[in-house]
Amino acid sequence: MDEPRYFKLAEGYAVLRPTGTLTLAEVVEMVTDAISCARAEGARRLLVVLTEVSGMTPPQLTRRYEFIREWARASGGLVRVAIVTTAEMIDPERFGVTVAANAGMTGNVFVDEKAALEWLLE
Repeated sequence: MDEPRYFKLAEGYAVLRPTGTLTLAEVVEMVTDAISCARAEGARRLLVVLTEVSGMTPPQLTRRYEFIREWARASGGLVRVAIVTTAEMIDPERFGVTVAANAGMTGNVFVDEKAALEWLLE
């Protein structure tokens, strides 16, 4: 499997750090590919940093549900995912975290990269 753009393996985890203007659909596909690649490479932790991405708007709950389920399928319950994004993109009820857990994926969302990495590596 070819590594996705913006993807790299680090010490103990993988990182996806896209930049530029991207649509939500493009980011969802990148994250799905990164989860699949991390899993294939044996990386059980993935840090996704979206703070340098512009062009996305907060998704509706139904769309959020759909892509989180897609990510959970890609993880196969084997890849723990921490996502760092802007506060505007995070649902106040953390709906996506609940969907991930219900689908068998351990995931969380943060506005601070350091906190995300600490959670990911604990």
